[in-house]
Amino acid sequence: QVQLVESGGGLVQAGGSLRLSCAASGLPFSNYHMGWFRQAPGKEHEFVAAISKTGGSAYYVDSVKGRFTISRDNAKNTAYLQMNTLKPEDTAVYYCAADGSSILNRLGRRYDYWGQGTQVTVSS
Repeated sequence: QVQLVESGGGLVQAGGSLRLSCAASGLPFSNYHMGWFRQAPGKEHEFVAAISKTGGSAYYVDSVKGRFTISRDNAKNTAYLQMNTLKPEDTAVYYCAADGSSILNRLGRRYDYWGQGTQVTVSS
C-alpha cells in the first residue's frame, strides 16, 4: 500500500519560513518524480514545484521561484519543500504527489499517488 505523508505545516508570520516533508512508503521512491501542489480556499489546485527521480532537475511555479526549494533524499524516501519569505498568498493546503512516468510533470493529473495534505497559514 502506497502512502505519502506530509508534515511540517503550520501557522507562520509573513516573511517566515517552513519546511514541509513528504515521507513515502510502499513504492520504489527513487523511481518516482515528486511534486508539491497546493490549494487555497476558493481557488484551483495549483502546481508548486517538482523534482526529478535523481534530484537533478526541478521546476517551480513563477510565484515561488527564489523563495521555495524542492529537494529529496532517496535514502530516506522523503521529499522536502523549503519555503522562505512566506507571503499571505502562500496560505493553502499543500500536497505532495508521486509520478512514475518518464517525464517531469507540472500537471496534477499525471501524478499517480497523493498525500492527504498539510495546512500552511501565513499571517500578515
